[in-house]
Amino acid sequence: MKDNAQFRSQLQNRFLLLAVFTGGMTTLGIELSASRLLGSFFGTSNIVWANIIGLILIYLTAGYYLGGRWADRSPYFTTFYRLIVWAAFCSGLVPLAAHPILKTAATAVQDFDAAVTVGSFVSVLVLFSVPITLLGCISPFSIRLALANVEEAGSTTGRMYALSTLGSIIGNFTPVLILIPQVGTARTFLIFAAVLMVVGLVGLAMQDRKAALKLLWMPVVLTILATLALRGPLRPPPSNMTLLHEEETAYNLVQIVEDEDGYRYLLLNEGQGIHSQWHPTDLFYDRTWGFFLIAPYFNAPPYTPDRMERVAMIGLAGGTMARQHHVVYPDMPMDGIEIDPGIVDAGREYLGMTMDPLNVIVGDGRFELSRLDYEYNMIGIDAYRVPYVPWHLTTVEFFEEVSDRLADDGVLVMNVGRTPDDRRLVEGITRTLLDVFPTIHTLDVPGSYNTILVATKQPTTSDNLLANTEYLRLHGDDLLTPEGADLLLEALDLVQTADEPVIVPTVAGDVRFTDDHAPVEMIVDSMVIDYLLGDGINELAN
Repeated sequence: MKDNAQFRSQLQNRFLLLAVFTGGMTTLGIELSASRLLGSFFGTSNIVWANIIGLILIYLTAGYYLGGRWADRSPYFTTFYRLIVWAAFCSGLVPLAAHPILKTAATAVQDFDAAVTVGSFVSVLVLFSVPITLLGCISPFSIRLALANVEEAGSTTGRMYALSTLGSIIGNFTPVLILIPQVGTARTFLIFAAVLMVVGLVGLAMQDRKAALKLLWMPVVLTILATLALRGPLRPPPSNMTLLHEEETAYNLVQIVEDEDGYRYLLLNEGQGIHSQWHPTDLFYDRTWGFFLIAPYFNAPPYTPDRMERVAMIGLAGGTMARQHHVVYPDMPMDGIEIDPGIVDAGREYLGMTMDPLNVIVGDGRFELSRLDYEYNMIGIDAYRVPYVPWHLTTVEFFEEVSDRLADDGVLVMNVGRTPDDRRLVEGITRTLLDVFPTIHTLDVPGSYNTILVATKQPTTSDNLLANTEYLRLHGDDLLTPEGADLLLEALDLVQTADEPVIVPTVAGDVRFTDDHAPVEMIVDSMVIDYLLGDGINELAN
């Protein structure tokens, strides 16, 4: 009899350790999944991350405090495992309850309805209050149950926190590397909730089988709600567009949509910004990509297409830029670097990114460029994480690496964001580029908040571009295919025919970005807040 009681006590204590491990895993898994749940609709800016992390820490703080008091008042395993089951159930409810709110938010973001967007954001964050608070109760409650005597308090506490942290490590990597790319964000929530619920129900059944049976309605309810809630696309496509493809990758919510005229667009996350465009016959879209075509022609005239031998593109996306270069320079090798393999697959299937001369490299732009041993006539950077440029692609050290890989007459072309009255990011990157390149040309893309910076290895003037345009107008048919000549001249002519000035004065700011100090996101956060607090929403809506 004594042996049975001892065995039961050992089994109970070991299962308690499993519960602590699972609780830590679920807490971090939900936190990482929360960033993806919100990021798909509201973006992944520092502001979004700060809200997620800040509020989750508040909820955990409340949980630690309440869990300790709860454990002192009801220091029983049955109470502990009931707490776990309820935490699991509430965790599973989060994506299901958030789904209709997020669909409303998606429409609000498309319509620039600030009140609804902010309201949806806050509503979803509030949904995390109960499950995260309950998960925070697990650690202090488990320590109270495991503490046999005061002399072992230190080792018992250390063991519990070690197991919880070990579970957190698993919860940190599993959603990003495995679950979200395979099953999506909502189902990742449900998987973590299911694992925690199983542990809670089994632990409760070991103490009180009837109590466990009374809670079996929870997985049934979650299953029914999941079946009903998780139908249809994660984010509705814009009006008058058809959704062709939707996938959650380790990096983005990727969507391919098509309008009634047969134009296809690559949308990421919150859907603000077109990252690639495709049409079976139209090749020029009056957007940023055409400016990458014209950049080499800032060199001294006559700069002819036969001098273009190889280009690299950081931020390949769905291949619009590569497709345009392939039309103009059919046999020229191109190295395209894209960090998200899901975007590459979508580009190949839906956006015609199947050009033979294109060498697609999946990985981080700076790291992969450092591994390439070619000389380039142009290196283009279009690596937006709207509205951000990754900071490590804005520093003096990075631009020195780019310069080392450019031919003597090579150019660096970079797409940078701004607002109508705030050019701090453009001017900061300009200031940094001038540490490496002798001349920077600044081009504002008509009808957008994008500015193209062209940095040339040789001293150049904007008059060179105009002279090369006239030269190609006279000799382009002898140097290019008819389709290639038309596309290149269309891009060059946009500089002269736009309703507003395209080539604008180059202004360097006071901030210089380095690998040690590159406050890119701080500048962009400030720009966005200032813009939205002004009349920005009304301008966007119009």
